[in-house]
Amino acid sequence: MQFYDVVCTICIPLFVEPFRYPNMPERPFSNPYLNLALRFLGVLVGFYGYSLVIQQLGGFATGHIYYQWLEILLVLYFYGLFYFLLKPFPWRGLLAAVPILLVYLVHDVFFLVYGKVFRFINVKELPELLQILPLYYSIALALIFLIPLGLILWHADYRRRQRIGLWLMPLALLVLAIHFSPTAFASSFRDVAHEIVKYSDSRSVENNGRLAMLFFREAQRISVVDHMAPYRQRTAYDAAFNEEVSQLAPQINHHNVHLIILESFLDPTLFRDLRFSQSPMHPDFAKLVGKQMGLTISPVFGGSTSQAEFEALCGVPALERLSSVEFNVFTGSAAHCLPDLLAHEGYRSVASNAFKPNFFNTLPAYKGLGFRERYFPKEYAAAEQTYLHAGNPGDEEFMFDGKLFEQNRAFVAAHLQQHRGQPLFNYLLTIYGHTPHILDPQQRPEFITLKSTYPDDHLTHASNQFYYRTQALAQHINALIKMDPHSLIIFMSDHVPPLRNGPNTYNALHYMNNIQDSIYYNRIAIFVNGKIRKYPTLHHYDVYAVILDYLTDGAYCKEQACAYLQPEQKPREAYLPAYLRLMAHASE
Repeated sequence: MQFYDVVCTICIPLFVEPFRYPNMPERPFSNPYLNLALRFLGVLVGFYGYSLVIQQLGGFATGHIYYQWLEILLVLYFYGLFYFLLKPFPWRGLLAAVPILLVYLVHDVFFLVYGKVFRFINVKELPELLQILPLYYSIALALIFLIPLGLILWHADYRRRQRIGLWLMPLALLVLAIHFSPTAFASSFRDVAHEIVKYSDSRSVENNGRLAMLFFREAQRISVVDHMAPYRQRTAYDAAFNEEVSQLAPQINHHNVHLIILESFLDPTLFRDLRFSQSPMHPDFAKLVGKQMGLTISPVFGGSTSQAEFEALCGVPALERLSSVEFNVFTGSAAHCLPDLLAHEGYRSVASNAFKPNFFNTLPAYKGLGFRERYFPKEYAAAEQTYLHAGNPGDEEFMFDGKLFEQNRAFVAAHLQQHRGQPLFNYLLTIYGHTPHILDPQQRPEFITLKSTYPDDHLTHASNQFYYRTQALAQHINALIKMDPHSLIIFMSDHVPPLRNGPNTYNALHYMNNIQDSIYYNRIAIFVNGKIRKYPTLHHYDVYAVILDYLTDGAYCKEQACAYLQPEQKPREAYLPAYLRLMAHASE
């Protein structure tokens, strides 16, 4: 027997049903059970090899495979499910492995791009993703999933319903256990699984596997939902809020507040190993901020802007207990966040958003947060009354910051003239700078070149955008200070963008010198009565306290012992009761 005959007769049957080709001898493994066992073994070897490749690309570490015995059982089960669901045909073994491969790819691409572990609830973010992605990406994404699904449906053996039913029974029992007894399921999982690392989702996946943790996290999420009933006490919640309003009322100085959250506002000078043909920061901006820009830690990397909004406006971490995006479970019910608190203190509470009202469930979320006025560009909200219009962004797809700022300045000027006795909470969310960082060569030509050992074209585009954005931002801040000198002005980034290669680019070029969790660090600047003031490193949820401390002339943090002023960092989990109370009422 020739060597290639041995390879073909042993390896091909792992995935491909037997078929004849010239000079192919009888297969040495004619026992069907042995061939089936080899095929299942081949699936495990294949997925282990896949995991090693992903690890080299910066994904999950493969670790000790014997820790992941639950994952091995799930992979074998799902492979068997799809294999026996299909009719015999030459590529049956390969097609049966494709659904598992797609689930793995979703996990790994999500982690490589966003630095987060995929969960079932992330499927709700698909509509937002499709709105942002270029059309050809959306089509490619649909084909990648629809073609295998179509082939499986085409080749399914519908005549053997009893066999299909038997193979589906374990999956049905698993789903029923998760949905009807999530706490018991999660507890049992902890008893038999390897270590679940509380501070690291990715380490937990490396210890137990992608599929295993996917089911565990879903059970954990449902368990939290089931245990939220004690927190749903609307009368007590409203009473506590009214008490806070009455306590703050004598202390509020009624100065105006301007809070600007900037989409993917990346400061490229924070990369240690990156050089530029000229400074990416506009001279007007450099003069405005000097060396007083600070840092704030976002709950997200690469996407999910609404998580940053949630933290800044509600003052608690986005713990993702009910959903991967808190805004997605808001119904419009009063959550009593900062916009509502200020509205009760007499403020005109206004949100101006540069993108679509249905993006991340924004309209019900803004209502639940307490904004009394909500404005979106008329191109995206034709039925809504608004002062914003996006115009024609050209090649850039998203409204430029400068155009948004110009319209907002006119709005602020009109308010100062027409509502002299009413203080203003002016909240602004931008959209320019979103991936893929397209620049219009006619309006904003690319002229800054980067010098680095790790090329990333998205970083080049984002660095050029930073120059134009800082120019527009400096113009806006200077104008606000001139027309409204006795006010608080804060601008901050929602998160840093994923760029072309996700965290790999940040690590390779030593963003923030690769300190722990460096990719969550973002720029923030705070102007107090026209003068920039540098604060210690904040979390996004500390912005809530910074604003109230300013409005009470320092009394708020004296009474509340604000976390960002304490020598030891308050752990995120310490906010859990306050978070659950808020989310219980936001989701009513």
